[in-house]
Amino acid sequence: MFRIVILGSGTGSNAQALLRAEDQGLLGRGVITAVFSDVQNAPILKHRPSISSYLYPGAFRTKLDGEGQRQYIDTIQKQSVDLIVLAGFMRVIKPLFIEQFSGKIINLHPSLLPSFPGLDGIGQAFRAGVKITGCTVHWVTPKIDAGPIIDQEAVRIASDDTETTLAQKIHRAEHQLLVRVVRNIANPFSNT
Repeated sequence: MFRIVILGSGTGSNAQALLRAEDQGLLGRGVITAVFSDVQNAPILKHRPSISSYLYPGAFRTKLDGEGQRQYIDTIQKQSVDLIVLAGFMRVIKPLFIEQFSGKIINLHPSLLPSFPGLDGIGQAFRAGVKITGCTVHWVTPKIDAGPIIDQEAVRIASDDTETTLAQKIHRAEHQLLVRVVRNIANPFSNT
């Protein structure tokens, strides 16, 4: 068994894609054991009642720091996790957290890194007028959105796309990419 926890702040559509993939046997040895959120009543906490859910808001809106960070670290360490998936987690992860789980944290970002890092990757790409954008899964390092890239999925921006339609296209690509990456990490010697 390869134990996975998900950290998210919003609706949890990427978490739902992973849970659906697990139900269909597409994650192989991968088993999602817990979901964490920093937002009260976040839908991500309600996708599967049988999975442990944790709410740790933290003292800061934009970063995981202080006592909130300590709560995350302590709870995750007790679960002996193999992989931490940041799927729409809207706080900056600080070095102490990264050091505690070195080589076990991946992040999903809505652009083709290294282009358009940071907040609003979709909006940045749309406003820049690029014709191709997409999404990236990368290893988390102390520098934001700069860790080694694991895989990417390209999305073409059509002439009639709006920022909303582009976001929908990128979210569909994210669901496929994240499932593929997690499956491959959880099953390193598989040909899937």
